[in-house]
Amino acid sequence: MHDKPDESVTNLIEEFLTARATRKPSPHTLAAYRRDLLAVARLAAESVTPPLPLDELEITALSPRVMRAAFARFAAPRAAASVHRAWSTWNSFFTFLVAEGVVPGNPMPAVGRPRTPLPQPKPLRGEETPEELLAAVARAEGRQRDPWPERDLAVLALALCAGLRLSELLALRVASLAGREGERRVDVAGKGGRPRTVPIEAGVDRVLVDYLDSRRRRFGARSVRPGSPLLVDRRDEPLRRGGLQYLVESCYRRAGIGDRVPRGARLHALRHTFATRLAEDGASAAEIMRLLGHASLASSQTYIEVTAGQQRAAVRSNRTNRALADLLGSAPSGSWAE
Repeated sequence: MHDKPDESVTNLIEEFLTARATRKPSPHTLAAYRRDLLAVARLAAESVTPPLPLDELEITALSPRVMRAAFARFAAPRAAASVHRAWSTWNSFFTFLVAEGVVPGNPMPAVGRPRTPLPQPKPLRGEETPEELLAAVARAEGRQRDPWPERDLAVLALALCAGLRLSELLALRVASLAGREGERRVDVAGKGGRPRTVPIEAGVDRVLVDYLDSRRRRFGARSVRPGSPLLVDRRDEPLRRGGLQYLVESCYRRAGIGDRVPRGARLHALRHTFATRLAEDGASAAEIMRLLGHASLASSQTYIEVTAGQQRAAVRSNRTNRALADLLGSAPSGSWAE
């Protein structure tokens, strides 16, 4: 049992954040936890009778009624995703307090939360676009000041054929490429600390071998030691977020496909293309989940649902189907059992 059941909310928030820190979340995540907890706590302090300064608010004052009132005000100017995130943070906070014996129960189930739709995949548009992109980047162009097609092709291959996120690409080391010939794989430090292994086929294997050979020629054998970053810039420095984003953007320009890249999903469009093609070729949601490192099956299922919708739209556009619908006057059909 906790020694101080009437401890202030602010002290307990700090205690909770200290406990969460042992899980090694990013500084950004911890800051988001603190921001959401304190923002709702201030509104809760204003909702009690009489209103209190935040530092005088005790945990026993946070009844379901008070939490509903605080979240109603919190939600008014914010997007559904922000409200959902804050609700989840407070739910974790109260779960922690129940486990510590500070409160007898969690009031958050009595507080409504918005349903946030899963983001829809944004793959490259055009059936042959990935192949056009790879072919264009494989050619060294005279207009480039220091062309390095082997490196650029390796980046695109890892994103298009292994589905890696930007952060995962940057975290790769030379030793992340492992396995015997015919059983090659890339070991990925995934999102949320979830490692995974992604098989790579002969084409990607050859691209990576050619890239590392070109790097030895440029910078010497010491450049490709096992602990070295896999992706580097033209000075043999580790690629960083901005440099990787610029590299991919330049590849799009060289291939002339900028208008086929969804807005807001520049590098991520390559990962989405990988997943969408998996779904189109019959992979299950569980297989997509493992290969992409998703935390939940629902995220992977969206690729299958989108693919199914595209297939139905293609069937619907068939001229014979349209002619048949016109012939029958587009009358609604009955059930299969009739």
